[in-house]
Amino acid sequence: MPVTIVVGGQWGDEGKGKIVDILSENSDVIARYQGGANAGHTIIFGGNEYILHLIPSGILREKTVCYIGNGVVVDPNAFISEVDFLKSEGITVDGRLFISHNAHLVTPLHLLIDKAAEDGLGAIGTTLRGIGPAYTDKISRVGIRAGDILKPVAFRKKLSRNYDAFIAGNSEAGVAVPTFEAIYEPYYEAAGKLENYISDVTALLNSDIKNGKNILLEGAQGTFLDVDHGTYPFVTSSNSSAGGACSGTGIGPTKIDRVITVFKAYTTRVGLGPFPTELTGTIGELIREIGYEFGATTGRERRCGWFDVPLAKRSVAVNGASEIALTKLDVLSDLEKIDLCTGYSINGDRLDHFPLDIEEFESAKPIYKSFEGWNVKLGGISEYSDLPEQAKSYISAIEEYLEIPISMVSINPDRESLLIKK
Repeated sequence: MPVTIVVGGQWGDEGKGKIVDILSENSDVIARYQGGANAGHTIIFGGNEYILHLIPSGILREKTVCYIGNGVVVDPNAFISEVDFLKSEGITVDGRLFISHNAHLVTPLHLLIDKAAEDGLGAIGTTLRGIGPAYTDKISRVGIRAGDILKPVAFRKKLSRNYDAFIAGNSEAGVAVPTFEAIYEPYYEAAGKLENYISDVTALLNSDIKNGKNILLEGAQGTFLDVDHGTYPFVTSSNSSAGGACSGTGIGPTKIDRVITVFKAYTTRVGLGPFPTELTGTIGELIREIGYEFGATTGRERRCGWFDVPLAKRSVAVNGASEIALTKLDVLSDLEKIDLCTGYSINGDRLDHFPLDIEEFESAKPIYKSFEGWNVKLGGISEYSDLPEQAKSYISAIEEYLEIPISMVSINPDRESLLIKK
């Protein structure tokens, strides 16, 4: 049985949660491989909307086992809040949800560091969930891991060490900091609730592969928020591209069979950073309103723009995509004309690929090819062949430019509204 990666191809919010949810029907195991509670996956299930930040969206399938890999940073309060919510909805969690022993924890200190840094440096779009500081401690080898919860004395010692370092680093900054005990007591109580979920996720996953289980690896954010391959510095703090799935779970790259890269039929991003195809006028506002483009985690408005082919080409290459899932096609249904960015003009020269220099990318002017809109609501369509010809022409053009098949097209948030393109 295959190991499949589902990864966002743009700046996140591409609709990965729905694709994972649908694929999870035939999956035995789903593992989250990076990020933290700074990402939100929205799933429509049984007529209800579920927004999950840490727990894989496959948890809504009662027979699916869910793992949180070592590449994820876990906020105990956020995790327990999601567990309590799911249980209140009648969804069984215990016995099929596990956190990697090696996953790092987000502490209250990370939240304080995040806010102090954002106040001092100016916003770059962080969600202020302590994700960046948690990864910083991980790389600096002073992080606290989930397995440390199992050793109370060591857990307290490590948190105390990090508290002292924080106080020393902010003694002249005028940052109001609670006492250590005020931080430690409620945090240890919350972290202690994770104990029954901690396991050797890498060993479990490799055993699952050996036993022929169908495994789905789920990423958060999107390719261009990847700390190495994204629009740095306007990025997240982890590897959100497909390569992060191996390091973030402990699965070797030779075990990966399929990489599904998810793109919206247009483009969005949250926060600051270059965005050549951004629409700041009426059309952008219309797309935002129809597509309900507001962050699932922060509620912030998403910036909206046309589909960017050079950006997508880079994403396909970085992720080693084997196929594409195209989402939110229905959002474009009311538009008379739809533009597709096929290249950039930079200082009067045409560029057909994604520029590595952030300043060049900021100055890039999109070169568009226009397509006729279809002006037909897509609700009720159950077969790809029944889509309006204009919609199929638009999809075919994206396929031709990216030289990779679009295997799935989503035309509505509902689980049932996914067209399989043969």
